[in-house]
Amino acid sequence: MADTALMSIPGQVDPVPVARDITPRADGRIDLIGLPKERIRELFEQAGLDAKQAKLRSKQVYHWLYHRGVSDFAEMTDIAKTMRPWLAERFVVGRPNVVEAQHSSDGTRKWLLQTDDGHDFEMVFIPDADRGTLCVSSQVGCTLNCRFCHTGTMRLVRNLTPGEIVGQVMLARDALGEWPKGRMDGLDDAEDSSHYTADGRLLTNIVMMGMGEPLYNFDNVRDALRLVMDGDGLALSKRRITLSTSGVVPMMEKCGEEIGVNLAVSLHAVTKDIRDEIVPINKKYGIEELLEACAAYPGASNARRITFEYVMLKDKNDTDEHAHELVRLIREYDLPAKVNLIPFNPWPGAPYECSTPERIRAFSNIIFEGGISAPVRTPRGRDIDAACGQLKTAAQKKSRAERDREAAAAAE
Repeated sequence: MADTALMSIPGQVDPVPVARDITPRADGRIDLIGLPKERIRELFEQAGLDAKQAKLRSKQVYHWLYHRGVSDFAEMTDIAKTMRPWLAERFVVGRPNVVEAQHSSDGTRKWLLQTDDGHDFEMVFIPDADRGTLCVSSQVGCTLNCRFCHTGTMRLVRNLTPGEIVGQVMLARDALGEWPKGRMDGLDDAEDSSHYTADGRLLTNIVMMGMGEPLYNFDNVRDALRLVMDGDGLALSKRRITLSTSGVVPMMEKCGEEIGVNLAVSLHAVTKDIRDEIVPINKKYGIEELLEACAAYPGASNARRITFEYVMLKDKNDTDEHAHELVRLIREYDLPAKVNLIPFNPWPGAPYECSTPERIRAFSNIIFEGGISAPVRTPRGRDIDAACGQLKTAAQKKSRAERDREAAAAAE
């Protein structure tokens, strides 16, 4: 049973995050995933190691955790055999608990995951011919209540910790078998044979576009992505990471300065009335204020364009006039931008329908004619509710007994 109380927070109030970097475990051990080297050193000292030992062991363990993907202290071969049981008694190398894994007919994979205190969240892997993108969640639930988004119909439960965020990336690498396998002769030696690069890999890109608003969990998202980008850690380039926000304007500049990844903005409308309806945070931070923040985003350039996400809703935001206004706004604020047009992905009880293919093409053509790239995103994973805006799993409606029966049947 989950022991974290639900926070009833309406969409127009900034949620106050719980100030913790580790989710407590029932067995009392401390999960090291999501912690930087210095924090691991502090915990080792608190557990009884002297300063010199703690510094050495933290360096070794950090390398095994994030560069090698090892989840068992017994496999950390450069640590003394007598030390490994000591570590295992006090610490654990965790991953999010997998409740359910689904495969779409188009190759998309979705995992229903669970935190150590019993809360469910999801991640999605989308393979393409030239890339593989992992869609990562930042919160359990969401507080923004965007009307076209299934996740927005959930209440915010709590922020995910850095370990629960970076753990999604590590779990995906586990599933794809993509940890470096070079030698471990010494931490100070070059390891060219084991350096993780995107070349030839299945997992090449990360998007913070899963459940939740990343900028309402800024500190934990920042700390997790620093581990992902660390050359001594997961070593994925910031140019291959995109963070999506619905428009938390006060945090956008800080995101560019302290994280430095690509920015995507869930725009979805070009008039106040329509955006107020479908993206309620617009009532707090309006379109003009949002676009000014985009223009000031550190690092934005023609080489690193801001992506505007625009879900296509029939008879709501999809007219020629809306397309022309979108072009005008991007030009007015002189934004290095592209537009991703997203066909609306239906879910039970959704108040909208998807624009027709003809209407989407016409909308895209107008933006292209305005000199702005506007590709239409191909829906992926619809059959397992893994497409954009669908992340509110049907699995949460199942009882534990039902899940156990399904697991037993699958095993047989």
